[in-house]
Amino acid sequence: MLDWHSTELPLTAQADILSLHRSSLYYKPVPPSLEEVRLKHRIDEIYTEHPFLGSRKIAAILNREDLQVHRNTVQKYMQEMGLAAIYPGPNLSKRNLQHRIYPYLLRGLAITKPDHVWSVDITYSTPS
Repeated sequence: MLDWHSTELPLTAQADILSLHRSSLYYKPVPPSLEEVRLKHRIDEIYTEHPFLGSRKIAAILNREDLQVHRNTVQKYMQEMGLAAIYPGPNLSKRNLQHRIYPYLLRGLAITKPDHVWSVDITYSTPS
């Protein structure tokens, strides 16, 4: 613990002993402004109603409500509050287990001359 009024050990020596930068001793955190608190509260309300909206849409809603705010500000406040849009992730590697796996008929075949092997793609999708 620092002793601000010590006559035996100067403040610089105390900071060195505690491995603190001297400038950090004088820092006093600034409380958020009333406007910032209101804006964060409104962002939280919008996010609670629509958790799938990201910072762009929320900023657009706030601007329509005459709260002029940039998307980066909304993004920063959402990160501070731990809010992130809910969206589906990639689903590319999952195969349909009901589809048949066709054998590769050219395995082991040495293709040595032109027009030896021909290919046709008959891929189509069936309506689900």
